[in-house]
Amino acid sequence: MKKWLVGLSLLLLLVLPLSACNQNQVQKIRVAEVTHSIFYAPLYVALSKGFFKEEGLDVQLATTWGGDKTMTALLSNGADVALVGSETSIYVKNQGSKDPAINFARLTQTDGSFLVSRKKVENFSWEQLKGSTFLGQRKGGMPQMVGEFVLKKHQIDPKNDLKLIQNIDFANIANAFASGTGDYVQLFEPTASIFEKEGKGHIIASFGKESGLVPYTSFMSKQSYIKKNSSALEKFTMAIYKAQQWVKDHSAKEIASAIASQFKDTDTNIIETVVDRYKNQGSYATSPVLDEKSWNNLQDIMKEAGELPQRAEYKTLVNTTYAEKAASK
Repeated sequence: MKKWLVGLSLLLLLVLPLSACNQNQVQKIRVAEVTHSIFYAPLYVALSKGFFKEEGLDVQLATTWGGDKTMTALLSNGADVALVGSETSIYVKNQGSKDPAINFARLTQTDGSFLVSRKKVENFSWEQLKGSTFLGQRKGGMPQMVGEFVLKKHQIDPKNDLKLIQNIDFANIANAFASGTGDYVQLFEPTASIFEKEGKGHIIASFGKESGLVPYTSFMSKQSYIKKNSSALEKFTMAIYKAQQWVKDHSAKEIASAIASQFKDTDTNIIETVVDRYKNQGSYATSPVLDEKSWNNLQDIMKEAGELPQRAEYKTLVNTTYAEKAASK
């Protein structure tokens, strides 16, 4: 009997360290972001402040430059998590995917682009765009859909009331405007603020304020990945929630300092200006929970743009389990 107890004790001494090692094992999660932007500040805060590490995660971030490329990386197992516009998950579902991309945490909740004019405009009204040349975003993308949605909201027909240019690649839109194309342009930060500082343009309106709350950029994973890695995604979402709360509770200057290493070629004052602008208009979500109302608003915008052949059920493409658990703590 004593020999049996001694043997059991030795076995436990061997097993317990292995169990502790497994519990403390760091899990790698590969994240593909659609672009690298100050618009995604909470993600970079989660990295710089060690919130992912606190959850036992090794998050490896790669920029895939474009919605199509980001979803290709996710669907081909080149990434575990995609940070991209929620509309892409609807496109994938409508193409008949048997392993759909599921939105499990939102990061931003408004459009992140601004209306920039070539000349300084006093007392701006959207009516002034009629008859002008408007340099918009790529057709089928969320920025373009929001842009047209806002124009129609102000009784402007994008096809007939102005000259709408949409055949320029995203990366070249700012250069085209700087070279003299267009009276107005839809630009993202920090380009919009840099242009304003350099006198190349003037920010006169926010598409984010005009379009309302939408799940503009969300974290998503394939359904199959979620089933196999539920614990890891729960930890991932908790880290994002910590970062969202940190951003909410800290000044634009403190946030700029925290994410400056991600934007080494951008002046810290510009980063602060951009963060302040996004904070003031509520672009950064303070909770990862993607609500049904904003999901429906997203699909209304897509439908108005003629890019929604079939609506996607909220419960089919959105999983709020991890987000609700994180936000309740």
